[in-house]
Amino acid sequence: MEQKYIIENIKDFNLKHIFECGQCFRWNKESEKRYIGVVGQNVVEVEKENNKIIFSGVFKGDIKEFCNDYFCLDEDYSLIKNKLSKIDENLKNSIEYGYGIRILHQDFWETLISFIISANNNIPRIKRIIENLSKAYGKKIVYKTQEYYTFPTPEELSKGSIEDLRKLGLGFRDKRIYETTKMVLEGKIDLRKLEKEDTYTLREKLLQIPGVGPKVADCILLFALKRYEVFPIDVWVKRVMSELYFSNEEARNTEILKYANEKFGRLAGLAQQYLFYWRREKGA
Repeated sequence: MEQKYIIENIKDFNLKHIFECGQCFRWNKESEKRYIGVVGQNVVEVEKENNKIIFSGVFKGDIKEFCNDYFCLDEDYSLIKNKLSKIDENLKNSIEYGYGIRILHQDFWETLISFIISANNNIPRIKRIIENLSKAYGKKIVYKTQEYYTFPTPEELSKGSIEDLRKLGLGFRDKRIYETTKMVLEGKIDLRKLEKEDTYTLREKLLQIPGVGPKVADCILLFALKRYEVFPIDVWVKRVMSELYFSNEEARNTEILKYANEKFGRLAGLAQQYLFYWRREKGA
């Protein structure tokens, strides 16, 4: 059912910052002020018009409930940014640059598979692979005469063999996706039980899943489960942390993690997003 929801005068909400900060892969830019994405069973269009954010699209449930949950509209980002900005000038500058970032509340299953795909990969290719998976195994939704496809459930994705997955461009990740899907269906991975675990226990269990290393585990924790205390480390984060806090010497991941936990505390994941986005947009 097509629905529309408008909010006015919302602070800390910039479309580019949210959809292009590396946390999600199903959103596409239609114009400078408009993005369209597939989230769960919904096709979502988000448009910025002066001081308004206009949400519209095809929704299975209530659009207002969806937006409040997915975009975490009740989260006070002004307060978060104020706390982080007081830590040091570097973080303050990165927050001013990526002022409109919000961590989305994404689906656990989709985030798990998406970030296994992200390993040693680039964003355009990740998006293309996920789109291929969705077209092959997801459900079709028509919105404004355009066809969109939902991310496949474990049951839907299990229809593909390793060879089928390889043909969709997964490369060496085909076996990992196949095995993870099988483990979920066999009950060896219970996503509902996992998300109730404390962060340390959950992280250790995620690391036992095929294709999930420390960075992927932390991305899942941050982007699906809002565990803001984790600090995913990739090439850009390693670079910015080494430049700003380790006198340009390439620091080890363990050193970076220890430093980030001590310096940024329970908001380390949010600090990471601001620093990551600023450094990546700034370029080499």
